[in-house]
Amino acid sequence: MIGIQFTQDKLIQNLIKGLPDPRWSSKYHMAYINNTKKNLGIIFNTFKGVVWINYNKFLSNRPINTNNEIVDVQWFRERKTPKDYRVCPEEYLLKLELKKYANSTVKTYVNFFEMFINHFKNKDITTLNESDVRSYLQKLIRRNVSNSYLNQTINAIKFYYETVLGMPNRFYDLERPRKVHKLPTVISKEEVIAMLNCTTNLKHKCILALLYSAGLRRSELLNLKIKDIDSKRMLIYIKCGKGNKDRLTLLSETVLKDLRLYFKEWNPKEFLFEGRKGSKYSAASVIQIVKQAADKAGILQKVTPHTLRHSFATHLLESNVDLRQIQVLLGHGSSKTTEIYTHVATNTFKSIKNLLD
Repeated sequence: MIGIQFTQDKLIQNLIKGLPDPRWSSKYHMAYINNTKKNLGIIFNTFKGVVWINYNKFLSNRPINTNNEIVDVQWFRERKTPKDYRVCPEEYLLKLELKKYANSTVKTYVNFFEMFINHFKNKDITTLNESDVRSYLQKLIRRNVSNSYLNQTINAIKFYYETVLGMPNRFYDLERPRKVHKLPTVISKEEVIAMLNCTTNLKHKCILALLYSAGLRRSELLNLKIKDIDSKRMLIYIKCGKGNKDRLTLLSETVLKDLRLYFKEWNPKEFLFEGRKGSKYSAASVIQIVKQAADKAGILQKVTPHTLRHSFATHLLESNVDLRQIQVLLGHGSSKTTEIYTHVATNTFKSIKNLLD
């Protein structure tokens, strides 16, 4: 059954009467209806915008990540920490491990939660309340940290109290910073070509060319394996991209020629781009390659690997490629995410005659 427990409220009582065959349990002192997928959906639609609903008990077995990445939390257990440093509780690490969160998420959650619990060294962490969390967030705001930093802190704290300890009502009312809607940073095609022409290292040139010509995220580039390059169909197979989604994207003929030369020279074994001893290439190295190429090309604005992905999408849109096709190539789950590029594509403005001209 789906139990519906709530504080006395006439609006909620009336809405419950409209649910399929609602009944009252004298034993548990709550209303309830049959537990079906359809009824869960009806409850969501009925109470959406009216109350906060705790679905934890019904969705607790939903897999977070189904790829084959090995979740490494042992590193946190074995590391050396300063004296009197409060480490993350074992049950926190275990829950992250069982839910198979990505390693990057594990590191983020543990680091942010440990900063929080070390702020309250003299308090039992199970006794901390919303007031304590708010005072800690206020301290971070005074340090002028980013909205992303604040949200990651809230997520790490909520994970412990709501997911690990199963206290879902504890911090659901925390205020989050208002979302900032920033336009993507884009450089011109000429500037991209200048970056490639300034790069003499073949490996570095292939990295730059793939980031731009295939619209890859940095993590997707680093996870590329030799078998993911399909030269017969001229496609690149992205496995377990953001959101754990597979997709296909474009393989440039020009890039393929350089990749063949690179392969003969570097002879990678598993990953397309490998570091020392055949390990995955360093994320920091990719950032440095892009930065150096932009500096050599004389580009004044800051250029990151994601700038090349933004530029790929924008230049496709400027070439009148359908927005839906761009969405598929980028691996966006929603067309609304892709629509941001309409705000920076030049053909949006070329059709408008400037008032001074």
